[in-house]
Amino acid sequence: MKKSLLYLILLVSPPYAFADLTWAPASYAPKESFLATKYFTPELRLDAVYHHSFNHPSDGTISGSSEVLRHGELQLTQIGVGGDFTYGNVGFRIMTQFGLYSTATPRNDASPSRGQWNLDSAYRYISEAYASYHLDVLEGINLQAGIFMSYIGLWSYYNFDNWTYQPSYVSSNTPWFFNGVRAQIFPNEKLKIEPWIVNGWQSYGRFNNQPGLGVQVLYRPNERLSMVGNQYYGADTLNNPARKRLHSDNSIMWKYYESPGATVSKSAASLTLDLGCEDGGGVSCGSQYFLGFMAYNRTWILDDTVGITFGGGYIKNPGRYLVILPPINGATAFSGTPYFTANPGDDYSAWDVQLTADYLVTPNLTFRLEFNHRWASVPYFTGPGGVTPPGGNSGTPGSDPGGGWSPDLRQAEDRLTLGMLVRL
Repeated sequence: MKKSLLYLILLVSPPYAFADLTWAPASYAPKESFLATKYFTPELRLDAVYHHSFNHPSDGTISGSSEVLRHGELQLTQIGVGGDFTYGNVGFRIMTQFGLYSTATPRNDASPSRGQWNLDSAYRYISEAYASYHLDVLEGINLQAGIFMSYIGLWSYYNFDNWTYQPSYVSSNTPWFFNGVRAQIFPNEKLKIEPWIVNGWQSYGRFNNQPGLGVQVLYRPNERLSMVGNQYYGADTLNNPARKRLHSDNSIMWKYYESPGATVSKSAASLTLDLGCEDGGGVSCGSQYFLGFMAYNRTWILDDTVGITFGGGYIKNPGRYLVILPPINGATAFSGTPYFTANPGDDYSAWDVQLTADYLVTPNLTFRLEFNHRWASVPYFTGPGGVTPPGGNSGTPGSDPGGGWSPDLRQAEDRLTLGMLVRL
């Protein structure tokens, strides 16, 4: 769900039932729920984590990530309670989000500043909530409306489902959710075509008077190969309706080795390529664009109880329109900050590498140890001096608090993560 490739499918024999595809990135899940009933399959999630930044930020703030938020503390990134209701052809999915996600995710959405009713507060504790109606046409069509996970960027919003805790920039800087409607159309058991009409690019409301449009095509010809393409078009710069955004996100996942019972039981690889731009309203695709990739290899050993993942990626994003804003003096996507501007043409490129070791204690519990090295072309990551003024955030969010203070931003960061991830 960001990107996950799991869906609420109201079919007796669901698509892709011919194969076990839980090896694929963002698709891992327990094969069955011991809590399930005839009409309701509950789902409980807990993501408890400790991050250590070798920059040692004095305020404990980690910048530049939508998943990794605090240094040197035991924290709960996400606590989720929900599940799937089904009755006949009608379905409903809900998943709450408490913990750090309930603050970090809404602060990256500027759309609530357009109009009233505090959308970032209204939706803060919801990660998914949508109704579904199944049509017995072709191999099935699901019509769904509400808040659902985005697929752009491949990695899931829920870290339990992924090969790593910290996704590379292509995933971390692209949408985690959409608010709108979609149709999941299955011409056959191996192919899904899914058009969407949404409020915008990871937004609770619209940035202007135009919805975002998109489509996903997911093809899984066999249990070893999965290919997915996501295409998006919208107007996602606040109060600038002339500026249009195009984005193409494409991934291939391949399980290239499998030997059940052997010390090395299986290996798989993924490659994601993204290309996009903004045009009009003072910018052009020649100068304001997004180009990036991420690639990972995962190997399972000792009867699938240990998983080792190595990978990373690169992005180039002049104009910084998709770069996550550092929370300098409480800055949000709406407030911006003079210390890290997002003007047309502002330079930004970055790369990262990481190594992750998972111990899958049971299908419901994973312990994760991860090392990340991240680099950016401009000062971006929190340094020892932190990004919070002495005495705490003051004045208008993101502004200069005065007194000669400035944030301590660095071009590189090394980080260790230890996580305990539960899904029931």
